[in-house]
This record gives sequence, structure tokens and C-alpha cells, in this order.
Amino acid sequence: MTDKLIIFDTTLRDGEQSPGASMTKDEKLRIARQLERLKVDVIEAGFAASSNGDFECVQAIAAAIKDSTVCSLSRANDRDIARAAEALKPAARGRIHTFIATSPLHMEKKLRMTPEEVLEQSKLAVRFARNQIDDVEFSAEDGYRSEMDFLCRVIEAVIKEGATTVNIPDTVGYAIPELYGDFIRTLRERVPNSDKAIWSVHCHNDLGMAVANSLAGVKIGGARQIECTINGLGERAGNCSLEEVVMAVKTRRDYFGLDVDIDASHIVAASRMVSQTTGFVVQPNKAVVGANAFAHASGIHQDGVLKARDTYEIMRAEDVGWSANKIVLGKLSGRNAFKQRLQELGVMLESEGEIMAAFAKFKDLADRKSEIFDEDILALVSDESVTAEKEQYGFISLSQHSETGERPQAEVVFSVGGKEVKGTSDGNGPVDASLKAIESHVQSGAEMVLYSVNAISGSTESQGEVTVRLQNSGRVVNGVGADPDIIVASAKAYLSALNKLHSKAERVAAQG
Repeated sequence: MTDKLIIFDTTLRDGEQSPGASMTKDEKLRIARQLERLKVDVIEAGFAASSNGDFECVQAIAAAIKDSTVCSLSRANDRDIARAAEALKPAARGRIHTFIATSPLHMEKKLRMTPEEVLEQSKLAVRFARNQIDDVEFSAEDGYRSEMDFLCRVIEAVIKEGATTVNIPDTVGYAIPELYGDFIRTLRERVPNSDKAIWSVHCHNDLGMAVANSLAGVKIGGARQIECTINGLGERAGNCSLEEVVMAVKTRRDYFGLDVDIDASHIVAASRMVSQTTGFVVQPNKAVVGANAFAHASGIHQDGVLKARDTYEIMRAEDVGWSANKIVLGKLSGRNAFKQRLQELGVMLESEGEIMAAFAKFKDLADRKSEIFDEDILALVSDESVTAEKEQYGFISLSQHSETGERPQAEVVFSVGGKEVKGTSDGNGPVDASLKAIESHVQSGAEMVLYSVNAISGSTESQGEVTVRLQNSGRVVNGVGADPDIIVASAKAYLSALNKLHSKAERVAAQG
């Protein structure tokens, strides 16, 4: 048994399955670089066969990442596996992750296959994948709800075919920690060649136990890889949270007796980057990365922490990177300092033109805001107008008027396909009026299912970050906008969401 715990991050694949959390290639590259800085062992970059866009993302990440293994998901068929192998060709270290469902419910209702057919398909898939690449992971989808005897046969067969990692997911978040740990241990004891592969756990958070189940799979079951995401991002209630499992294993090494290679000082930066990119705001009381994680409101607690920090703190805030956002740029900072800060944040803009556009926006923001934090810079380069892609809708200017007892009015000037247009409307408030002004011209017919405002840093001078989630014809998208003016940030977020609705990229669902 190794004393090393492998951290497998699937933020860019399973995390992206959250409604509206889809990311552009540039955004995925930025996050992948941050994960590499975090020293994640395996980065699951996407599902190459799902679309041309996903293929290009996996390929670009495989070419850019040198220190982590880059992985692509594939269903258990030759076409998916060949597509994954092609996308991973530039990788210094690549892995194909192939999966098929093994529970009676999934085999009958979803796959419409007999257990024997699933067993044969599993063997053929791993055999074909091993002909493409040395590092092959096999996942038994809905593994925890599978019949033990059958699952043992499948796992034994795929290890025999050359699977180097076997993953037993709790796909629907049904597990209880002790029972899940026992399940993994029983599998390992009953599969004759279990020592020939690394065992992995992949838990969902539907009952709020993804982290506890994953750790039980490691401690009780003997698994040595945990599949997780930054901020616990993922469909439904999310996935196992990377920052929580890492800090649990680091903080309680006396109990787990395991080493992780993660550089925890980059955790908060990764959390902020994922949050600002996807529009999924981190709750203040979230463990490790929430704004309140190291705040002590109680007078008794404050007194204790002032006298001796370990009275109420089991981790130091700086150990997970909370001090990192204190580095400040201002209006006198030059282009080189700005460019250097971008590189330190893992942001690689492709051309000098993009750097100049971002720097111009930085100077404009610095004129309105005396101190610029890392979060401001990430929000600024996430702005649609800095990205290289040609957008259908672009924000130009906004004016609005509101006073007590009067109905607010707004006028928004924006571009549609490069042509300047103007929309005007009244509304229940200045935000409502501004978004209705845009919609009066666009007439998208989209339904707004979420509107959220978050302060990027901690003062009244802070930029406001707005997330708008729109739904139209079954598609769900998130738009994010940031500006010191909340009304402007709202208009930017709405236009960002409309841009995503406008792009019609179709993807094959991995588990649909």
C-alpha cells in the first residue's frame, strides 16, 4: 500500500456539467494552469468525443500542461477512445478514462444491455485503450449500486486487460461513509488481481457526504485516488470538494497517514478563479475557501485566537492562500507589472493586442478604484470584451435614472454583430429597467432563473460581480459581469449570457 494519495481533479469535465457552468477554451486553459500550479496529480480536461470544442480544449490543455497527467473521459466504445487518444497526443503524460454503467438499474434502463454484454464491452474498451496509451482508468458508473459478484467480475477482467486505475463511483450520492468504505474494502479483498491497479473513489454530494464518503473509501477501503472538483462544483449538489479532502488529509495526517503533493497555498486562488469563471459563487460559510472560514465573530473566539491561534484555528489562513489576494496594483502600476501579475495568476493572453486591451481596462478600473486586487484582475480578463473570440453582443454604455417614488428609466447602448444599437425601458428598479432595455431590442425570449450579486473584495469601493442564469429551449447558461457599478455589471452579465445562448455548440452528454 502506497502512502501517497493521488488527487484527480475533474472540475473541467464533471464540474462543467453544472447547469450553465460551461467554459471557453481560454477559460479552461487558465484553470488547468492553476491546477498545475496547485500540483494536482491528474487533470481531467474534458470529454473529447462530446464535441469539436471539447476535443480542442483537451488537445490545448494536453499541449500546455507539463507537470500533471492530462486525462480525457470516453465512453466504452472505440470511437470515443480513439478520439480521446488523438486529443491527448501532445500530452507529456496522458490518461484515457473509459466508463460504462454496471448497476442493474442503469444496465437495464439506460444501456439496455445484459450484464454479460456489459462485461464484454468493458474488456474490449480497456483492451483498445491500452493499445492507444499506457495509462488507462476504468470507471464502473453507478458502481456503488451494482451487485457485488458482478462488479468483482468486471473489475477483475478490466485489470487483466491492463487498466492501471479502477474507479468505483457513487454516481448518485447514495452512499454512507462506513458502508461505502466497507464496499471498497470488500471489492479489493475479493478481486484476485486487485493489487495490480490503483483504486479510486468518485463521490457525489446529494446527501452532503461526498467528502466523508471519499475519505472513508480511502481510510476503510484502501483507495489511493480521490476524484474531486474545486469548490465541489458539479451537477445537482456537486462533487467531492478538492480543498476539503486535501486539507482533511493534511490537517489529520496523524489519522490518515497519507501524503498529498498539493501546494495548498494556491487553493484560494483556484477557488476564486473557478467561481468567477463559472458564476457559481462560493457560500460564505464554505469550509476552507468561504469568506467566513477564518473569521471569528464571537468575542470568546476572538479573545482565544488573539492569545493563541490554535485555540480555535486548526489551519492557518495563509496555508491555503488567503493572504495571496493582498498584493495590490494601483493606477501608477505599469504594463510590465500588470503582465507579470497576469502570468502569476495563470492568465496567458495569446497576443499583444489582447494584453493591451486588458491593460487599458485595468487603467480604466484603476482610475475609479484606488486598489486593484487579484480578484479584480481575474474578473477583468474574464470580461467578454477582452476575450479573443468574436461575440455577438458587446456592452458599450449605459445611463439610468431612478428616484424614490418614480419608476426607474434606463438606456443601454450595445453592439449586435458589430453594429451599435440602443435599447430603452422602464422597470421595477434600475437593474430591471436596464435588462429590459437590452431585451426590448434582442427579444431572446429567455427566462431568467438566477440573478446574483457578489462583492469581489471587501469594501464599498469593490467591484460588483453579477451572475445571470438564463434558460431557453432547454439550454441553461450563466453570464458573469463585473464593474464597480452594479447596474453596468448586471448589463454585462446579461449580454454575456445572451452570447452563450447565441453560440449553438452541441455536445454529447457523457452520462446521458
